[in-house]
Amino acid sequence: MLRKSIPIFFVFGILLLASCNSASRLYKKGVQQMRAGKYQPAIDNFTKAKAKNASFKPLEINTSIASAYWYSNRIKEAEPFYKDAIAAGNRDDTVKYYYAYSLKANGKYKEAQAAFEDYMKTAKSLRLRALAKKEIESLPEIEKTASQKTFYEIQNVQALNTTASEFSPVLQGENIIFTASRKEKAYEANGLGMVGLYKSKLADSTSLQKPELFSDKIYDANVNEGTPTFSKDGKMMIFARGNLGGRTRGRKDMDLYISYFRDNQWTNPELMPISDPNGWDAQPTLSTDGKTLYFASNRSGGLGGVDLWRATADASGRFGKPTNMGTKINTPGNDMFPYVSDDGKLYFSSDGHPGLGRLDMFVAIRKSGEITLSNMGVPMNSTGDDFGIIFKTPTTGYFSSNREGGKGDDDIYYFEDKNPGYKIVNYFLAGTTITKGPTGDVVLGNTKIQFMEGDKQIGEMTTKDDGTFKFPVQEGKNYMIIAAKPDYLTNREPFSMSGRTIPQEMLIKPVTDTTFYVKVPLNREEKGVTLVLNIYYDLDKDAIRPDAAIELDKVVQFLNDNPRISVELGSHTDARASDDYNLALSQRRANSAVQYLISKGINVNRIVAKGYGETALLIKEAETEEEHQQNRRTEIRVTGVNK
Repeated sequence: MLRKSIPIFFVFGILLLASCNSASRLYKKGVQQMRAGKYQPAIDNFTKAKAKNASFKPLEINTSIASAYWYSNRIKEAEPFYKDAIAAGNRDDTVKYYYAYSLKANGKYKEAQAAFEDYMKTAKSLRLRALAKKEIESLPEIEKTASQKTFYEIQNVQALNTTASEFSPVLQGENIIFTASRKEKAYEANGLGMVGLYKSKLADSTSLQKPELFSDKIYDANVNEGTPTFSKDGKMMIFARGNLGGRTRGRKDMDLYISYFRDNQWTNPELMPISDPNGWDAQPTLSTDGKTLYFASNRSGGLGGVDLWRATADASGRFGKPTNMGTKINTPGNDMFPYVSDDGKLYFSSDGHPGLGRLDMFVAIRKSGEITLSNMGVPMNSTGDDFGIIFKTPTTGYFSSNREGGKGDDDIYYFEDKNPGYKIVNYFLAGTTITKGPTGDVVLGNTKIQFMEGDKQIGEMTTKDDGTFKFPVQEGKNYMIIAAKPDYLTNREPFSMSGRTIPQEMLIKPVTDTTFYVKVPLNREEKGVTLVLNIYYDLDKDAIRPDAAIELDKVVQFLNDNPRISVELGSHTDARASDDYNLALSQRRANSAVQYLISKGINVNRIVAKGYGETALLIKEAETEEEHQQNRRTEIRVTGVNK
């Protein structure tokens, strides 16, 4: 039987139809993934659709791929797709802006200049128009910034970095804590593993031990968590957690969480009230005194994009309503990754201020009420994202970058400023041990002094008759002075160098010696000696809060340092309830505190709980919340000495 021949054009038509249907299905799937914030799977499907049929929706597919790269913070990769989208007929003026910016991200400054000028002809968005105008004004200066000499030398920290993403290092004791995309679950926005917190012990500046998980109490396999900041005693941590682009338990994007170090482990994280349920809050950092929290947020009330905000702690350590840091710092673009150095300078990254690439690192200095802003230049900045800077010493530190030549997506780099004009300061801590005399403080000589950095003793001496001692100290470090003498209560006095660094611009001589002075009081080992603690409770509650536990741990240390004494733990309230109610509440609180001390190994026979209610107010006519908090105190009174 003769077979009928099938026209060749009919075969091609069938193949073309099948190709179109297959490309259409892939395209529709990619669109759905884009809407769900799953950018990498969307890119994969758009790319497959393009491979199936190059003529299928070139405008839409190229625009979608470019947008997916943009929204997943891969600006450089977006450039050719924006170009193809415009060539395919995309006339959206915002696409022109993004194309111009992607050219800049790839270091094509002259082409970017022309593209921004072309965008301005049709620009509709006031925010993007303002950003483009700024770019047009600053692009001619960028090449000058790129060519200016700096004395920084940088080095990739090979021991930390992988082909994944490592960023936002923080120094804590002997460890470097960092954020890395090492979780098994992939983050569908960029295809990398979700990020978590990891740590590595410092051997020297670039040699580190094998990284390990920071804490299983903090680790959650199903969310992103990172960019931590620590209190100067290392016992409180604030960090960001969330799913970026999705909704988790009714909240949107990233939030700030707090955890406390207790019983040799971190507590379960608690959501901080300053987090915005409708916004993205991340990248926290504490000021050197721990009283101000800086963070990045896209909450309403900002200047556009992501802004820097700050919140101040009250007497109980709770942070109040955040305020925007204003137009000197923030721009219509993204201003992120704040860090306050020991000399009070604010470092941050921005794509809104004139820079070499997307995120450049800047330093803001306040002098006589005026803020001056400087780009940190090359090699600290590149055409990539440069962010997350911290200082180890005044001239060394670490930062993050996804620049060319790294091991992976984001890498951690070590830097050293080798400016030959850098002036040296030798810091010393001098002190005097004292005790209370009949008419005031008197010198207490022949006192044993231990000088501690963390758990490590770095100095020891016995004071002479004048009670004086002196030790060298280093910028940014925290110390503990332990003073002990027979018949006196051993006392621990903390001293921090945070925030005490003298700025280079204030120094005149090549070498300067600076001494800080402290007095270390010792009380006699006798009945009636009273110490006041900063222990706070939630309204109408007697439960021990994590911040109160930190204070009670100091009582545990005090009792261990002075094993011969027994004490009364007295709890006081303010006067804003009835006498009977306050008396009962204070007794419950005192009982809770005593039970906590017993749980830490203190013998029950050494402590007694006593509630005083409002019977011993420090400020009888208290009006402000701070005055009420002074009345709401806990006191330790020595009730006996076992000779």
